[in-house]
Amino acid sequence: MPALGPVTLRGTFVRLEPLRPEHAAGLLAAGQTAEELWPWMPERLVTPDAVERWIEAARKEEIAGTSYAFAIFDAQSARVLGSTRFLDVVAAHKGCEIGWTWYARDVWGTKVNPECKLLLLRHAFETWGALRVQLKTDHLNTRSQAAIKKLGAKHEGVLRNHRLRPDGTIRHTVMFSVTPEEWPAVKQGLEARVL
Repeated sequence: MPALGPVTLRGTFVRLEPLRPEHAAGLLAAGQTAEELWPWMPERLVTPDAVERWIEAARKEEIAGTSYAFAIFDAQSARVLGSTRFLDVVAAHKGCEIGWTWYARDVWGTKVNPECKLLLLRHAFETWGALRVQLKTDHLNTRSQAAIKKLGAKHEGVLRNHRLRPDGTIRHTVMFSVTPEEWPAVKQGLEARVL
C-alpha cells in the first residue's frame, strides 16, 4: 500500500497540497478572517511568527511520519482557504486522525469542508487501507461537533480532562471515528453534499 503522505489531493472545489513555507502568506490572510476559531486550536495563526512556527512544526512531524499537514486551496482561484492534516498516524495499525482543520470565515458552510473530508477519507481508506480514522474536538466546540456528526462519523465518547487549552482551562475531548465498514455510507453522504 502507498504511504499516507505527503500527497496532493484534488477535488472539484479544493486542492490539498503538502504544507510548505511558501503557503505562509496565504495561511496568514485566511487565518486573520476567523478569530473565533483560535480558542479551539493549539496556535492562533494571526501573525507571521505563529504561521511560521505552525509550518515548521508540521514539517518536522511529516519527516517523522506522524503527521501530514495540508494547505487547502480553492481549486479555481488558487487562494489559500485554510489547513487540515492527518495526525496521530500509526502506520503499523493503519490508524490516523483527521484534524486541526480550519478555514477562512467566508467558506464556512460551503462545499469546502465536505470535499476536504471526502478527499482525506477516500485517500485514507481506499489508497492507504486505513482500519480507523478518528476525529476529535473540544466538548465546548458545538459547531465542530455538529460538522463531524454531519460527516457521518460515529460518536465514541468523551475523554475527560484530556487536555489543557492554550488559555490553561481544561478541555474534555469528544471522540468520533469512521471504520472501513462505515466508509461506503459516509462516502455516499459526502459525495451528495459536493454535487
